[in-house]
Amino acid sequence: MAPQPETELRELAAPGADAAPADPPPALPPADRSRAAYLVLLGCVLIQAPIWGYSLSFGIFQEYYTTRAGSLAGSPSPGAVASIGTSQTGVLYLMMPASFTLLTRYPRLRAWCGPAGLVLTTACLTASSFASTARQLLALQGVLHAVGCGLLFSAASLCLDEWFAERKGLAYGAMWSGKSGAGAGMPFLTSALLERWGASGTLRIYAVASAVLTIPPLFLMRPRPPTTNTAVTSEGGETNRGRVSFSFARHSVFWILQCGNILQSMGYLMPSTYLASYSNALGFPSVTGPIFLALISLASVPGSLLIGLLNDTGLAATTVILISSLGSALPVFLLWGLGGHQVGVLVVFTLMYGFFAGGFSSTWSGILHEMKRRDGTIDTGLIFGMLLGGRGVGFVLSGPVGGALLEADHFKAEDFTGYATQYGPMIVYTGLTAILGAWGWFWTMGKRVVRAL
Repeated sequence: MAPQPETELRELAAPGADAAPADPPPALPPADRSRAAYLVLLGCVLIQAPIWGYSLSFGIFQEYYTTRAGSLAGSPSPGAVASIGTSQTGVLYLMMPASFTLLTRYPRLRAWCGPAGLVLTTACLTASSFASTARQLLALQGVLHAVGCGLLFSAASLCLDEWFAERKGLAYGAMWSGKSGAGAGMPFLTSALLERWGASGTLRIYAVASAVLTIPPLFLMRPRPPTTNTAVTSEGGETNRGRVSFSFARHSVFWILQCGNILQSMGYLMPSTYLASYSNALGFPSVTGPIFLALISLASVPGSLLIGLLNDTGLAATTVILISSLGSALPVFLLWGLGGHQVGVLVVFTLMYGFFAGGFSSTWSGILHEMKRRDGTIDTGLIFGMLLGGRGVGFVLSGPVGGALLEADHFKAEDFTGYATQYGPMIVYTGLTAILGAWGWFWTMGKRVVRAL
């Protein structure tokens, strides 16, 4: 008997109706609280040492190159040697907007960033041990090594952003704490290695240590697996893979907060850059300068973590930024400015400044929360890259500004205070830029006052 038309239609409409139902797609590992998320966080914390360790200790290399005759051919000027370190920091930060955009558009490239960064950083440090001129070091360390570190940092940060949504403050605070922890010990270790092995031997030790410290974290940082043709967004949802959106640029609040970020960065490095020469000018023992720098980095470890956690408590991003900004500015004006001729006062200053100013980057997680609240389609990883770029702009501008401030006439004061030294204008500048880091808060309060009137 021939099949009825209705039967044929049902068979065509539901092919394989008798087959077993397909298995549901595997659930994504939960963000924020899963074991996989915290393994990624551990990897991101550990990899900060090889990424930032050399740049944080370059001041020790700079002193070695400028004080040891014959260490570099041609006896380059201190400014030429200093440009190696400033170039490395500038390239590392300024490449972030481009690298974050590229890795967001082509996520498959992230898997290659780790190995490429490892090879590039290790090769550059090894090649630097054979360099004999400042120009060679500028190319190898100031540019190529910085690019390698940037590749490692970009991939690690985007991976971390995928795994943490509600606890971004904890995640980014812990990551920046890892950077600060490396900065606390590296200058002393570098000084000891240079005394024992010289610059060439120390750079080869750095190359081996960089590889050893980079490889294990790369195995821990696994991207959060997507389902089918989608990719995980920064807040635990999903979006089309490879989609790059600059919709955050339409929000004025981003540019206001970015402005404060740049202004704070223009003065942030002044204490860590000039405290050693400041203490030397006052006749303090030579070990005092490195101790001050180590204390700033050491205080930044809890500062980065705790300020990051404040962003997860529901406080407004501008409020957390205000806490960091005022906590940075008051020690500058009151301790460095008024009591900067006493070692004990400077110790307290470095601890307070390191805690509050060193934790400023951790306020960015609050900015990410705020932007995501305003527009759920925003990619917070891309915004993080833009904030890094803004910080790089501030760091680059701070170099010539610092030199100009030292050449300015110092303030006249009856008592011997920090304001009365050659560094007086720099102290005022550092405090003002710290306050202006809270530009977003002042802007918000100003708008409310205008509306009230």
